[in-house]
Amino acid sequence: MLVPVFGLAFLYFYINPSEVNFLPKCILYSTTGAYCPGCGSQRAAHHLLNLDFYKAAQQNILFIVGLFALLYYCFIEISNTFFNKHYTNKLKQQKTLVIILIVIILFFILRNLPFEPFNWLAPH
Repeated sequence: MLVPVFGLAFLYFYINPSEVNFLPKCILYSTTGAYCPGCGSQRAAHHLLNLDFYKAAQQNILFIVGLFALLYYCFIEISNTFFNKHYTNKLKQQKTLVIILIVIILFFILRNLPFEPFNWLAPH
């Protein structure tokens, strides 16, 4: 499980997705010109692994927020499993999942608006 993760991290650390053509491109953007909620995530991963947080945020701020949510989820699950804690994982609650879905849909809509401040959400 960890080997593919470290392999991808190694790949994205050394290879800037905006400088190569062999990494997958967004199908939605390629066909419609609209930015999906994931557009810019490969470039954001590259910049995060190289500790350039500002450029990562310029590519996809939701990617960074999602990583923090993933870290929270992993922390709760590891604490409960290995340290016999009984923390409630808020990310498993239905209300939280609905809120996350709403945030993703709003991010998708707002990052495609062609005027400030919403165009700041589009990848640069």
